[in-house]
Amino acid sequence: MSYAFNFSDLHTYTEVLVRGVAVTLGLTAVSTVLGGVVGVAGAAVGAAGPRWARALVGAYVELIRNTPFLVQLFFVFFGLPGLGIHIDEMQAAVLAMTVNLGAYAIEIVRAGIDSIPRGQVQAAVALGLPGRQVFRYIVLPQALANVFPALLGQVMIVMLGSAVVSQISVPDLTYAANFIQSRNFRSFEIYLVITAIYLGLAIVLRRMLNQLGSGLFAGRKR
Repeated sequence: MSYAFNFSDLHTYTEVLVRGVAVTLGLTAVSTVLGGVVGVAGAAVGAAGPRWARALVGAYVELIRNTPFLVQLFFVFFGLPGLGIHIDEMQAAVLAMTVNLGAYAIEIVRAGIDSIPRGQVQAAVALGLPGRQVFRYIVLPQALANVFPALLGQVMIVMLGSAVVSQISVPDLTYAANFIQSRNFRSFEIYLVITAIYLGLAIVLRRMLNQLGSGLFAGRKR
């Protein structure tokens, strides 16, 4: 059985692919920032918050880490309207990706906090620094430097996992591939191209973030 490859008409869908790439990168960027904030805040609460707050953070982490991202996405997009909370598909994608990344980021940042020697904290307190300043200027920078590779890996997972947001009609890269395939019926060709694009995005984004991390955390890693 022979198969005749035909990539000739894919150039007519360049604009569709570019829009899909832009949406994928935009979702990744927004969810990374918001998920990072959730991760830092949740790790801080988990490390030094009241017992009830630590219990809530722990329950949130366990819930998200032990349920599929697709189910979380469907819950946000299809479930929240049942409670009277109406959001569009882009907002649902950002919310689901942020919640998902935030849960994993909490555990990663918490591990970074635990890696800081207690002697540094005790020395800072002995010098009269308030607890918030100790966390902000001493603990957090070193913790983030120590776990930055793990955070970076999680961001890559979220970006690649964002392909499922096409299931709620978010016009991302995978949605673009499905759209093109439904028009030209060249499934192998278009999904091969999409695979290559995802691979290229992951490699370039990883290198960019590695360079960013090297600049931000120079000299802070233990």
